[in-house]
Amino acid sequence: MSKRSRREVGLEMINEVYAGDVAVPPEGHVFIDVMLEQLFAELWTRDTLSMRDKRILLLGIIADKGEPVTFKIQIKASLKRGEMNDEEARELLLFIAQYAGYPRAASLLGPIEEAIAEAARDPG
Repeated sequence: MSKRSRREVGLEMINEVYAGDVAVPPEGHVFIDVMLEQLFAELWTRDTLSMRDKRILLLGIIADKGEPVTFKIQIKASLKRGEMNDEEARELLLFIAQYAGYPRAASLLGPIEEAIAEAARDPG
């Protein structure tokens, strides 16, 4: 795959993963270029794990890292893409609390409810 076509695949996949909600800077930003060509063109396109499986795994990692902004972005995209519903998103947070801890999970309550409300206003 040429460098240009990997970027194109990466752009298509990032739009799919984030339901079109993430703006990608133009080519030339090394960090973004590598992310598109590796993470999105190579890993997100693999089909061994479903998109839902990847998303749930990613949400657990993000929750454990204590990243509420990124967690909200991922939950909203998952809801818009139909990978999970509101009840499943809330259940996921309850499960995460058992392993990542209640303080960390509690910090995600606001972002998850915001994501649910935003996804309902702007469905995929």
